[in-house]
Amino acid sequence: MTEHRTADQTPTLPPSWNPAEVEAELYQRWVDRGYFTADASSDKPPYTIVLPPPNVTGSLHMGHALNHTVMDALTRRRRMQGYEVLWLPGMDHAGIATQNVVERQLAEEGLSRHDLGREKFVERVWQWKAESGGQILGQMRRIGDGVDWSRERFTMDEGLSKAVLTIFKKLYDDDLIYRAERIINWCPRCRTALSDIEVEHSEDEGELVSIRYGEGDNAIVVATTRAETMLGDTAVAVHPDDERYQHLIGTEVELPLTGRRVPIVADEHVDPAFGTGAVKVTPAHDPNDFEIGQRHNLPSITVMNEVGVITAHGPFEGLDRFEARPAVVAALREQGRIVAEKRPYLHAVGHCSRCDTVVEPRLSLQWFVRVAPLARAAGDAVRDGRTRIHPPELAKRYFDWVDNLHDWCISRQLWWGHRIPVWYGPEGQTVCVGPDEQPPTGEGWHQDEDVLDTWFSSGLWPFSTLGWPERTADLARFYPTTVLSTGYDILFFWVARMMMFGLYAMDDVQPFDHVFLHGLIRDASGKKMSKSRGNVIDPLDWADRYGADALRFTLARGTNPGSDMALAEEWAAGSRNFCTKLWNATRFALANGATTAQPVPPREQLTDVDRWILDRLDATTAEVDGLFEAFQFGKLCDALYHFTWDEFCDWYVELAKVQLAEGGERADATRAVLGHVLDVVLRLLHPVIPFITETLWTTLTGAESVVVAAWPAPSGQQPDETAARRVEGVQKLVTEIRRFRADQGIKPGQRVAGRVRGACCADLLDHVPSVRALTRLDEPGERYAASVTFEVGLPTGTVKVELDTSGAIDVVAERKRLAKDLATAEKELAQCEGKLDNPAFTERAPAEVVAKIRERRAAAQQDIDRITARIEALLGS
Repeated sequence: MTEHRTADQTPTLPPSWNPAEVEAELYQRWVDRGYFTADASSDKPPYTIVLPPPNVTGSLHMGHALNHTVMDALTRRRRMQGYEVLWLPGMDHAGIATQNVVERQLAEEGLSRHDLGREKFVERVWQWKAESGGQILGQMRRIGDGVDWSRERFTMDEGLSKAVLTIFKKLYDDDLIYRAERIINWCPRCRTALSDIEVEHSEDEGELVSIRYGEGDNAIVVATTRAETMLGDTAVAVHPDDERYQHLIGTEVELPLTGRRVPIVADEHVDPAFGTGAVKVTPAHDPNDFEIGQRHNLPSITVMNEVGVITAHGPFEGLDRFEARPAVVAALREQGRIVAEKRPYLHAVGHCSRCDTVVEPRLSLQWFVRVAPLARAAGDAVRDGRTRIHPPELAKRYFDWVDNLHDWCISRQLWWGHRIPVWYGPEGQTVCVGPDEQPPTGEGWHQDEDVLDTWFSSGLWPFSTLGWPERTADLARFYPTTVLSTGYDILFFWVARMMMFGLYAMDDVQPFDHVFLHGLIRDASGKKMSKSRGNVIDPLDWADRYGADALRFTLARGTNPGSDMALAEEWAAGSRNFCTKLWNATRFALANGATTAQPVPPREQLTDVDRWILDRLDATTAEVDGLFEAFQFGKLCDALYHFTWDEFCDWYVELAKVQLAEGGERADATRAVLGHVLDVVLRLLHPVIPFITETLWTTLTGAESVVVAAWPAPSGQQPDETAARRVEGVQKLVTEIRRFRADQGIKPGQRVAGRVRGACCADLLDHVPSVRALTRLDEPGERYAASVTFEVGLPTGTVKVELDTSGAIDVVAERKRLAKDLATAEKELAQCEGKLDNPAFTERAPAEVVAKIRERRAAAQQDIDRITARIEALLGS
C-alpha cells in the first residue's frame, strides 16, 4: 500500500524544472534501491526483455535511444503492474569493428597484429575493452534505462563462450554445421568473410561493357561491370527457351585473352529479356554464377587473391582488381571485342560496413550452418502464433526471408572472437571439441584459425544470457523472453537467427512471445542520417539541452510500428515545453493545497467539471492501456499529451481556479480531484518520462517512488453524460466568446460587461461564474448598454451573447484594420473567381487543383461576410 503525505504537510517545488540537476542522482537512487534487479525466486508473473547488445565499440545514437526508450517504457509499466521484470543488459564483442579499432592503435605505434602474434593481440583487445569499451553503457544510464546491472553480460564472457561451444558442437554432431567451398562476401581490406548485414549497398558509377566472345555465326555477346573477372569465366549461359541461341547450346566458344574454350550452357536462371540474353559465368567470383556452375559441373577458377590482386597468369597478373579492369577492357578493345560501352553506369555495389571497401564475391573454404530445418522451425513458430510480430504486416517479410534462407557462412578470418572449436590432425583428421572436452594433442594437431561470425554468438543471446547450457533459475524463470524490440532493418539478420537457435537449443520453445519492429530515424526531410550528409543528431546533445525526458518523449511520440520517423529539433523543444507545462500545473496544484491524502468525495458531491475530468481520466487510462498492449507508442503519447495539456491544464485547471476561489467543501473536493488526477497522470506518463514524473509524484504524494507505484486502472464508474454535455457547452461558449473578443480587437486582459441569454442557459446556470472568469466578462452595471451581439450553438440549444464594448475598442483603429482585412479578402475572392470563370483553367487543370481553388473562394467569401458584419456592428456603436 502506498503511503501518502499527511494533510498538514505543504510540499513545494522549485520555480522551474532543471533536469541536469537531478537526473543522475535520481537514476543512481533507483539502482541503489534495487528497483531494476529481478528476483528469480519471486512468485510474480515474469516479464523479460533482453537488450539487443550494442557493439562494445559503439556509442549511443538516435536509433539506440529510440529502442531503449521503447524497452524502458514497456518494462517500467509492467513493473508497476506487479510483474517480476528482468531487462537484461550487455554488449556484443563486435569482431570486425573491435579488431579494426585495436589494429588502428597498433598502426599508430608502427605495429601490426602479426608483430604481436595471436595471443598477445587478443590480450591487447581485452585491455582496450577494459579501458575504453562499453561507453554506451554509461550513456544508457544518462537516458534512464532501467536495466538489471547485476546481470550485465558480454558475448565473450565465460558463460556465453561456453554456450557458443556447446551449440557449435551440437549443430556439428547433428550435421547442421559443415565446411565447404562457397561464394561469400569478402572484404579485401579486412581480409575476412562478411555477413550480409555487414555489407552496405550503394548506387556507384561504373562502366557496362559488352564483349563479343567467338566469331561469325558462333559469336555471342555478354555484358559486365567487372571485366577483370572474365579471366575466370568457365561458361556462357543462355535461357533454354531462347530461340536466338538454340544453335549454340552445347557448343564451345573461345574466351578472349585466355585462349581457353568454354561451353555455352542452357540455364533457367538467365533472363532472356535482360541485355543480350547471354551471361558470362564466373563460378569463383559471383554467387549466381557459382550456382550455375554447380548445376552444370563447371570448374571454378579463382583469378584474384585475398587482397584483390589478379593471380591469373598473363599480362594482368599482379595488378589490383581496379587497375586490371581498364587494362582488360583496353586489351579487348584492341582485339575488336568491345561491342558497346556505357559510362557512367549506375549500379548497386556492396561495400564493407566497417571500412567502405568494395566487397568482392569470392569462392572460399568456410564454415556454414545448414539452415533449412532451423529456418522451417523459425517460420512455424510465427505461423502458429507462438511468436507474434508487430506490426503483423511485417510477418510476410519475415516469411519471405526464412522460407528462402541460404546456408549461413559463420567463419571469419579474424583473431578477435570465438575461435572455431575444430582441430585438424596430421593425417587429415577433423575433431570438433565441446566445452567440457579436451582437444587432441600431439604433433601435427592444430586448431582452426578462424573465429565465428559475431551474429553466431548474438543469436544465442535470449537464452545464453540466462545461463544456458546450465539449467539455471534465471533460465527456468525468465525464458522464453516476453518482447524483443528492434528495428525492422535487422529482422532478417538477427531476429531470424535468434529464432532458429532458440527453438533448436530450447526444445522448440520460442525465444520471444512478441517481436516489436519499429522504424528507422531519419532527418526532418526524411533522409537517412549519415556522417557524410552531416545530418546525424547526437541524442545526448538533446538530453543535455532539453532533458532526458524530452528526448524520450520526442522519440516515443514519433514511434509507430514498422514506420520510419522524420525527426526535427522543434519536436524536442515541444517535448520540453510539455514537461514545463506539467511542472507548472503541479506547482499550481500544490500551491493551492492539492492532495492525495484525502480521497475523492462521492460523485454526487462533485461538480460537473470534477465528474467530467474524472471520466476523461478513466477513458484516457483505458486508451493508454490498450495502446501499450498494441505497441502503439506514438498514439499513447499523443493521448497523454492531449489529455494533460488540452483537457487537464487548459480546461480543468482553469475551471478549478473558480471552484477553489469559492472555498468550503467545493474547494476541498477540487483539491482532492486535482491531486487524484495528477497522481494518475504522473503514473501513466512515468514509463516514457521517468525523471520529471518521479520528482513530481513523490513531491505530490510523499510516497517512496513512482517506479514501484501501482499502475493506474479505470475506476469502473459509468461516465456522466450530463456532466460531459454541460462541460462541452462551457468549452464551446468560452471558446466562441474569446474568439469574438479577439475578432473585435478587444485586448485579452480587457474586462467588459456582458450577458448570456437563451432557453438553454438553465443547463449552464452553475457554470456562469466560470464562463465569466474565463472570458473576463463583468456583470452588467447601471450604465450597461449592449453594443454587439452574437449567437453560439451549444449541445442543448443556441445562446445569445451581448457585450458592452464601449471604451474597450479603439473604433477608428479597428475600422482601419478591418478595412485592410476586407480588401485582402476581396482580392483573394476576385483572383479565385477569375480562375474559375476561365474554361481553359477549369477544363485543363487537375481536378484536385480546381477543387482547391473552389475551397479558397468559399473561404474568402466567408471572410468577407464576417468582416462586413463586424464593420456594420462598429458603425452602429
